[in-house]
Amino acid sequence: MGKVFVELSVSLDGFVAGPNPSLEHPLGEGGELLHEWAMGLEAFRERHGMSGGEQNPDSEIVAESLAGTGAVVMGRRMFSGGEGPWEDDPNADAWWGDDPPFRVPVFVVTHHPRKPVEKQGGTTFTFVTEGVEAAVERARAAAGSANIQIAGGASVGQQALRAGLVDELQMHLVPVLLGEGTRLLEGLSAGDAHLERVRVVDSRAVTHLWYRIVR
Repeated sequence: MGKVFVELSVSLDGFVAGPNPSLEHPLGEGGELLHEWAMGLEAFRERHGMSGGEQNPDSEIVAESLAGTGAVVMGRRMFSGGEGPWEDDPNADAWWGDDPPFRVPVFVVTHHPRKPVEKQGGTTFTFVTEGVEAAVERARAAAGSANIQIAGGASVGQQALRAGLVDELQMHLVPVLLGEGTRLLEGLSAGDAHLERVRVVDSRAVTHLWYRIVR
């Protein structure tokens, strides 16, 4: 059985998204800065159907995560692209296009039931209305011996940590300050998760941190 891990890019002041998310800024104002470190990497570009890109330790880390993941869990806002009028439409399509980069089953935690949505490349979005525990359970069944990534947003990650579902927290710490927005660990305490650092990889653009959840 693989591990369940939360993986998100985080600003130096602890935010995974900027303030005032909208259709124009689905990651909030300034939120796109959290992911610039990955955009030019070979592993990232290949997964998004592009060629070229840098080959470096950052790219190797992205490739390692992608190769080991057999299923993904996410929240409905991450599926639909953030906050906005389309949040009221339970049948709104994902902002990921016809060929999403996941290429594995994706389980969307939502209050809105709907039929699974099949996309190109092996991605199928399945909508789970029974909560994050049920989503992780279904992801385990789909992933087999591979890992399960909880990809965001922060709320789903927090729920999974509080429920004791997470084995590892992976943070890509980006040297930017957002000032406000959505914090990854908002409201969590030592009672929710005891963390033990197991790995650090530093580069010019980002510091990669792995923490094991000690039970």
